[in-house]
Amino acid sequence: MEETHQTPCPEGKEMIHTHNEHATKTCGSYISEELKAYIVQRHGTLELDPLPSSLPQDPLNWPLWMKNMNLLMVAFHTMMATFTAAAIIPAYSVFAEKYGISVHQASYLTSVQILTMGIFPQIWSPIAARFGRRPIFLVSVLGACICNIGGCFCHTYATQMVTRILNTIFICPPLGIGSGVVTDIFFRHERAQKMGWWTLMTTIGTPLGPFLYGFLIQRAPYQWMFGIFAIINFCQFLGYLFFASETMGFRTPASSNSSSTSTSPAATIKDAKPASWTDSFKIRRINPAPFTLTSFLSYLNLALNPSVLVPAIAYALVFCYANIAIIVMMPIAVGEKFHLNAQGVGLQYIAIILGSILGEQVSGPASDWFLARYSARTGIRAAAQRLWLTYPGFATVVTGLVVWGVQLQNAKDGVWNVTPMVGAAIASFGNQIITTTLITYAVDNCPLRSSEVGLFINMFRQIWGFIGPFYIPLMFENLNFAATAGVYCAIIAVAGFTTYVAHPNTTPTTQCPTQRRGLKAEQSADAHQATTPKTKGVGDIAAESARAAMASPETQTPRGKDTTTATAIGHAVPTA
Repeated sequence: MEETHQTPCPEGKEMIHTHNEHATKTCGSYISEELKAYIVQRHGTLELDPLPSSLPQDPLNWPLWMKNMNLLMVAFHTMMATFTAAAIIPAYSVFAEKYGISVHQASYLTSVQILTMGIFPQIWSPIAARFGRRPIFLVSVLGACICNIGGCFCHTYATQMVTRILNTIFICPPLGIGSGVVTDIFFRHERAQKMGWWTLMTTIGTPLGPFLYGFLIQRAPYQWMFGIFAIINFCQFLGYLFFASETMGFRTPASSNSSSTSTSPAATIKDAKPASWTDSFKIRRINPAPFTLTSFLSYLNLALNPSVLVPAIAYALVFCYANIAIIVMMPIAVGEKFHLNAQGVGLQYIAIILGSILGEQVSGPASDWFLARYSARTGIRAAAQRLWLTYPGFATVVTGLVVWGVQLQNAKDGVWNVTPMVGAAIASFGNQIITTTLITYAVDNCPLRSSEVGLFINMFRQIWGFIGPFYIPLMFENLNFAATAGVYCAIIAVAGFTTYVAHPNTTPTTQCPTQRRGLKAEQSADAHQATTPKTKGVGDIAAESARAAMASPETQTPRGKDTTTATAIGHAVPTA
């Protein structure tokens, strides 16, 4: 294949054989023997993407239990954002009586939260980039706790609306920056599985809320709902305060003339300083960059990247019609047709929860396995190979919606029928496969902007989800259930076909539009200053070290752990 560098590298840089999507060679910073020894000792291989630093505080060097604990806290935080918005659905009739409004007006308490979740993560992201994610998460859950306490004492519809908006503003940060947390903590070969934890919690928060709170509203005053929210938020605050660690600021982006997905280590062994216990309670600025309008809107230029734009649109459509439409129509379609109370309606959400959980058991591990098999066979890590898993997902969603709509249409009034819920479970299964795969694919193509990718995708999902409830009930009212489900299936089929058409043309690249602009100029400057390297290339050194590590009993990966096939420094290719 064509090589991006035909001339020697500039002084201070050496040739790295980068077996990424384009199988190119690139110039990278020299990596010391001390750092290589640390990485091999800690991880058992140099074939990692991204390459960790030598700092024990670097999230990539954390023990697995610590990585999983931090990810689970962020994933649960994400679930609470959608959970609190949807949990009030069983209380619509209570709010209507309490505030003297219609049930339809009460539903706006949820709709406005959906819209807020689509807008305000963009505000939090630049702040997190300058002060770190952990302080933002602490402020987030503490603010949400206070707002939920206020919700217990609202006596008018307007004041309750204000508390719901403020609560969502505070609780929403991980909806946008959660993908950045996954990218900072985990290597690329395990990214889909771990990204799936975050996406699953985002998905099941919506049906889990009305499922659990249907029991509560049936038996206790609605104030208990907000009180439990506040208790959970305060427990989250304590969890972040004592157990969470910062995930930002340990690595610097690789040079823009690199095609690698890696980031360069920010420090070497000699730079490592043990952190004191009190450091975790200090809030300091980690990025001196000033706040500008561009810093709040820069994520929008991801629309120029089809490998982010196409997944964002396809995912938004599927999420709206295979998740939100079913959830919104559950009290109206299922509750009224089968004469169910709030508790009975809540039980129907079990189908969506189970379908989503089962879908995640397939999507994350299967995506990583598929990519690993392809990489082992070809030596190329092409993120586009993940997309093949979405097509069974689209087919499953269409099948589930057809079953749900047709069986609901044919069901007898007042006689409960499980078959529509089977269709809902099938649709949720496919929705989760599509969710994890498309988001991981988009992040793989812009790993240095993973948080912005999360913001971009979240914006499409939430805004489309906000618009949906305004016309979805009208469609079911004017058409029948089967016909409306057919329309949604057609829209989703178009989304799947668009993904398929764009698949060959969205050749995975690890450089987003803004990262590519200065590429040619920087390469020309490097070529002009080029000198012949006087030392062995880092790719050769890495290969020798990797072979020695694999041959040595002391550094061989223990049985039962992941092993890798040596291809190039900075890219792990798990052996299938």
